[in-house]
Amino acid sequence: MASQPTMVGTLPGLGADLLALVRRDGSIGHVWRQDDALLTGPDAPCNLADVVHHIAAVHARRPGLVDLTGGGGLLQPFGVAVVDGFSAERRYLARLVVAVGPLPPTPGQTLSQAALIGQRHALETLARSDRAGCADGAVTALLMDWSAVRPVLDAAAVRFGLTPDHAGLPDLAALATTIDTVDEGPGFARAVGFGARQLLLQHRGLWDLLEARAHARRDA
Repeated sequence: MASQPTMVGTLPGLGADLLALVRRDGSIGHVWRQDDALLTGPDAPCNLADVVHHIAAVHARRPGLVDLTGGGGLLQPFGVAVVDGFSAERRYLARLVVAVGPLPPTPGQTLSQAALIGQRHALETLARSDRAGCADGAVTALLMDWSAVRPVLDAAAVRFGLTPDHAGLPDLAALATTIDTVDEGPGFARAVGFGARQLLLQHRGLWDLLEARAHARRDA
């Protein structure tokens, strides 16, 4: 039976709610993110290269979700550190794209490209939402979920001969603790939860796509 969505919006404790949501519905629990075949075995180089190219396609372009929100709202206490930190992550992704080489040939590439375009459009829509709290939730979920994405990027770096860059983003505890102090009312909290769930939905969809592509290469 499918689990029910985590309800975000209980105040106080918005940061803790978001962190629980990310830990349950984010990248860390996806079956492909946890699959040994992603990191080890004869197909690992292609699988990791595919991850790098697709995450870069979604998150390495400017302006991205963090740029469009400007590190304001819930993330205001961190100032420009969030924007600068994610800019550094984009540069890291650019180095990785060069290191891993071309995108691995995979059946159904046209469908993959369409899915990526849809993801970028969805993230831009979240960032530009007029609903107060929606963009805040999306960008905060991105930063929290990045803690599960980054180790895979670092594994790709090591596999292809690079030294992983230092991650300059706020850690999970700092994000959750800071956001726990926010009290903008239940309507704002519900919008934050909506934005966070939509971001995580896009990330799970990306891992689904990467898993399907790996299976297509294996079966070709």
